[in-house]
This record gives sequence, structure tokens and C-alpha cells, in this order.
Amino acid sequence: MAVGLDSVSQLLAVDGLQLATCAAGIRYADRDDLVLIVLDEGSNTALVQTQNRFSAAPVQIAARHYKITQPRALLINAGNANAGTGQQGLDDALQCSALVAAELGLLPEQVLPFSTGVIGEHLLIERFSIAVPSLATDLSKDRWVEAANAIMTTDTVAKGESIQLQIDGELVTLTGVVKGSGMIHPDMATMLAFIGTDAPVAHSLLQQSLEFAVDRSFNCITVDGDTSTNDACSLTATGRCDISIIEDSADPRFKKFQAALYELTQALAKSVVRDAEGATKFVEINVLGGHYDACKSVANTIALSPLVKTAIFASDPNWGRILAAIGRAPISSDEINMQEVSISINGVSIVRAGELVSDYQESDGQTAFNQVDLRIDVRIASGDQVATVWTSDFSHDYVSINADYRS
Repeated sequence: MAVGLDSVSQLLAVDGLQLATCAAGIRYADRDDLVLIVLDEGSNTALVQTQNRFSAAPVQIAARHYKITQPRALLINAGNANAGTGQQGLDDALQCSALVAAELGLLPEQVLPFSTGVIGEHLLIERFSIAVPSLATDLSKDRWVEAANAIMTTDTVAKGESIQLQIDGELVTLTGVVKGSGMIHPDMATMLAFIGTDAPVAHSLLQQSLEFAVDRSFNCITVDGDTSTNDACSLTATGRCDISIIEDSADPRFKKFQAALYELTQALAKSVVRDAEGATKFVEINVLGGHYDACKSVANTIALSPLVKTAIFASDPNWGRILAAIGRAPISSDEINMQEVSISINGVSIVRAGELVSDYQESDGQTAFNQVDLRIDVRIASGDQVATVWTSDFSHDYVSINADYRS
């Protein structure tokens, strides 16, 4: 079960976006596993994708299509990643795009395919051929929750978020859904996330805004250190809100939009960690004092340590594992001052000036580690820059889930 997170039950519609879902039988029985999102003409879409060198066929085809034209439709399937499938996988992703294009009167290049699930298996195209026509005739702007459910794989809850803000006296809406539970250590993108807004934002600013938000949210989470072959995140601005287009990064309206998008992506990113495979605890790691990249490197080293993660699962206040992780982080020696290193857990000061706090009591550490939500604060030098990474513990269930994944 997810840590302090319930399945999303209500999300706000975004004018200019319509969605449909169905049970195509791609892998799962008796549940929706295929999603179609149709974008109004004139919409702008920003896209970030995995940096995994074995990127899946749909990632490659989506990137190819995206370079040609702005998309008008997104097709997402769960249960089969269509990764490691060679030329047939590419042909299948192209055929999926063509099926959607034929139903909607679009060019195949105007359709971006996305897949998630088991690697190394070919898509059953005949099931797409049957399902896509039904999707095209069942579109509605109010299907975000259904979409959040349909894109799940090992997720235990559907994940989504909506935010509204005022710009020029008009209400602007942002809604997003995300899937992800394991194979989580994003690099330039996330597991699968789809975000829509009715704000009119120029394409270049939209891409800039998404990259910034992703870098400080989805790229700051880790469950197991594995970057997926299928990660992707899209942001579509339909421009249906009645305000003038935002074209300048110095525009105060852009700064408001950027802040709202960052809030949304951070909430989605945290929900992935709370639903991590086998997770029993949610962990926030804040590292400050060095340059941002150094701080993030230390935070990731702590978050990726199996010894730290298993200690957290056991509620074992073995702070020495955190100290050891800090010491082996891949940063230069001039980026860390060992005499200034400090560690506190949920406000309990354990290490100060590089050594154990003189009045630290094991019982205080135990109280901190017993909590479901843990905050680990680390200082590595005297500066004021800070990096935050969110992670989970490692439990017995994580091993079981992944050992039985294809069974």
C-alpha cells in the first residue's frame, strides 16, 4: 500500500483536451490499459524523454514525430513497454500512430505513442486495431481519473494532481497524471507523466518551463536507482484560457505559471515515491552547503544506499550508514568540509561538526526512525545552496514484487 497516499478520485478538466480509456487486453484482464488524449488544434506541447540508451520504440518514434510537427494526439498503453523489440517494435509503434491518425483524420506524425510495462515483448497490434476506434468515439474532457488508473502497472494507487491560479483575472487550470512505482531514477524525464493546461504559453517557454520543473521534481526522486527505457513527460498548453499569450520569460505571468507547474510536478513526483514498490516509508533528504550539483550528488548517494534504505525500513537508527554514504559521494574533496558535516533526522541532531553530538541519545534516534515520514537534513559545507531528493525504504515486498513481476 502507498505511504500516506490515496488513489486520486477527482481531477479538473482542461479545456482543449479530451481523453478516452478502454480495456484493450494488452496484458491485464478486466481493466483499462489504453488511453487516448486528443489535443485541440493550435495547442503547444513540450516533451522530455528518458536518456536511457536503450530507449523504447515508442520513445524513439515519439521523438521522431515531435521533431516534425506539434502533436494532436497521445496514445498510451500499459502492460507492454515495447522496448528491446528491434525493428518490429518501431514498426508497431508507427502502426499504433497510424491507427489513431486514421480515426481522427490526422497525419501519423501528429500522434505520439507511449508505452509502459514488460520489456522485450512485442505488442499485440490486433488488439490496438480493435480498441482504437472505440477510443476515438468515446472522448470526454472529464476522463483524467480514468486515465490515471489506465496507465498503472505495479502502481497500487492512481496518481494525479490539479492546480488552479489566477492570471490577468482569469482562472488557469493545470492537471497532470503520472504512473510509476519501480524502475525509478529519472534522467531528464519521468516514468510516464502527462500534464495539460489551458494557459496560452509560447512553445519555447513551455519547453523551458517543463525542463526546469522536471529537473527539480521528477529528476529528484529515486526508488531503486534504475532509469527506465520508457520514461517520458509531456506538457500541453491548449491556450483556451482567455488571456493574451505568454511569450517572454521576464513576464510576471510566466513566473506565476512556472511556480504552479513546479508545484504540480513536485506533488506528482512525491506521489510516485509514496507509491514505490514495497515502500513503508517516505523519505526527504535535504543536503546543503555546497554547490547545488554537489549537494544533489550527496543526496542521491544517501537515497540510493541499500544499507541506508534497509535501515530505514527496519526503523534502525544506524546513522553511521548515512555518514558513510556522505563520505563516498562522487564529489571532489574541496566540495565537502568534513569538520562541518552535520546530520539530523526529523529534527533530532545526531552529527555535528563531523562527529556524534555529545548529548545524543539512541532513544531519540529511535523515535525519529520510527516515523513513517522521515526528513534527513545534511550539511556538507558552509554555503547556503540546498538540494532535495525524495526516496523510499527497501522492504521485503520490493524484492517479492520484482521477483514475481513477469509471473
